Amino acid sequence: MTSKVPAALADFDLHLFGEGRHWHAQEFLGAHASEAHGIAGTRFAVWAPHAKAVSVAGDFNAWSHTAHPLRGSDSGVWEGFIAGIGSGALYKFAIQTPHGEWLLKSDPYGRLFEMRPATSSVVVAPSAHAWTDADWIARRRETDWQREPVSIYELHLGSWQRSADGAFLNYREIARRLVPYVVSMGFTHVELLPVSEHPFDGSWGYQTIGLYAPTRRHGEPDDFRWFVDHCHAHGIGVILDWVPAHFPKDAHGLRRFDGLPLYEYPEPHRGEHPEWGTLIYDYGRPQVRNFLMSNALYWIEEFHLDGLRVDAVASMLYLDYGRNPGQWQPNRYGGREHLEAVQFLRDFNQAMHDVHPGALVIAEESTSWPDVSGAVEYGGLGFSMKWDLGWMHDSLDYFKRDPIHRRYHANHLTFGFMYAWTERFVLPLSHDEVVHGKSPLIYKMPGDEWQKFANLRLLFVFMWTRPGKKLLFMGGEFAQTREWDHDRELDWWLDRQPLHAGVRALIGDLNRLHRELPALHELDAEPQGFTWIDCNNVDESIFVYRRRDSAGREVVIVINATPVVRTNHRIALPSAGVWIERLNSDALAYGGSGVGNSGRVVAVEEPWMSLDCSAWITVPPLGALVLEGPG
Repeated sequence: MTSKVPAALADFDLHLFGEGRHWHAQEFLGAHASEAHGIAGTRFAVWAPHAKAVSVAGDFNAWSHTAHPLRGSDSGVWEGFIAGIGSGALYKFAIQTPHGEWLLKSDPYGRLFEMRPATSSVVVAPSAHAWTDADWIARRRETDWQREPVSIYELHLGSWQRSADGAFLNYREIARRLVPYVVSMGFTHVELLPVSEHPFDGSWGYQTIGLYAPTRRHGEPDDFRWFVDHCHAHGIGVILDWVPAHFPKDAHGLRRFDGLPLYEYPEPHRGEHPEWGTLIYDYGRPQVRNFLMSNALYWIEEFHLDGLRVDAVASMLYLDYGRNPGQWQPNRYGGREHLEAVQFLRDFNQAMHDVHPGALVIAEESTSWPDVSGAVEYGGLGFSMKWDLGWMHDSLDYFKRDPIHRRYHANHLTFGFMYAWTERFVLPLSHDEVVHGKSPLIYKMPGDEWQKFANLRLLFVFMWTRPGKKLLFMGGEFAQTREWDHDRELDWWLDRQPLHAGVRALIGDLNRLHRELPALHELDAEPQGFTWIDCNNVDESIFVYRRRDSAGREVVIVINATPVVRTNHRIALPSAGVWIERLNSDALAYGGSGVGNSGRVVAVEEPWMSLDCSAWITVPPLGALVLEGPG
């Protein structure tokens, strides 16, 4: 039987939880190894307001539904202490529904689960990890990331690398391999596809059941803490993909948790994603908002993460997302906006920025919803940044075309600058673009092998020199030739092939240039940081633009999107003198043909276009030049 010890839940905690204003609900809900009257055991608590009875079933009581009952309360929270139960114990909550049926449910606040396909929650001991990143956290709080170089390496831990026998690597072993690689490549952050526990590998972590638990596939929670700490020790930030938009229907999860809809909306037109076959959190229920809010802060506080990338924000914002006419109902004002989800996102972002300044919150949002990265107090959603999916689709559409036709599609490269400063953007080439028959980046490019690689290098230079923070999915940095497969590691042998090694070398140099030249990052979110010099030469598909920093230092980028070498090509430049050719995507070291300007361009005071100076240069085929101005 459950030990008869006094209830440990404070009325104040339960009151805040009931109002949706308790930001650390995991501190009293779930399973907590502790002592009562000097007796070691575990205190359990779960929210199940519709239940007739709740008990703890586990490997310690032969999974009995009645051996260890919990006490109920008016708050809907059931709790109790079980003596002699410690870390490592397997458990679920046995919940008797209003109709008398017994359900076995995993702990919504569970901090560790069995390795799939097993589904039990696991009692964990308090963390023994000794953090070493106090200086990193302090610096992060004072950093204005909008004016810093941000270059993100997106990866899936289960398929970046594996052991020799194909098994998953532990978080610590991944860190030992990943961190030196990321540092050598010059990335500032890693972004992890969701590591919260999920039953199905093929969901990549986006259909999670254990929202508070790092997946057991790679070890224990302290192993994940070590991973983050190791990244910080080497100057790498860690961002986690976070999924508050939906959850799966697995019987042991949140679906009809106490016999009735609890975490999900009860109405099918609001409670289910018809396209995804998943359920939608009830953002109008205070305790559900509390579950999500506490979880977001939990990852930042408990695991020292540097930010969250919020998945599928568009699906949260619109009541008609993925629905046909007749499958949704308008809000109280007659619109399609999901008002409760909008309010949750604003509250969530406000809390994140207030409690953890310097932590990034990035939206994957695919529509024209205004002010996604605008301040909440002025009507925005409050995100730090937003993925520019329009840029991604337009750029890929342009570069996949045969160069002979690009003259008719120049707007795909230029249109994004019509809205480039309406939000604070991240430019993503993400995992979604290299799966499900879309082909890897290198095979999106047209032409023979040489042209494919030249086009990919050109795309990367455009991405790294355009305003916006950068994100590249793993494998793209060495031109992976196979679509991403979550069940196997990347084809690292390709990295030893000359053309592939050339792409990797280019990415490393772009990242270093991105850090070294403030003109390429400091004014990303401000229009004075970018000016077109020539965007009208569509016949030759040559584009010229300038970047500048707050001190007035300038960089000029020249892009030639055809395989024709342009000799004696005149370009306008902002000032006279020697312009250093800091990067040439056609360099032999990258696998190019070596066409260029011997490392320097001399501009003279001869007006051209709208500027007072100009130079005659050679523009390489399917190539780009990055020119650093004098002084």
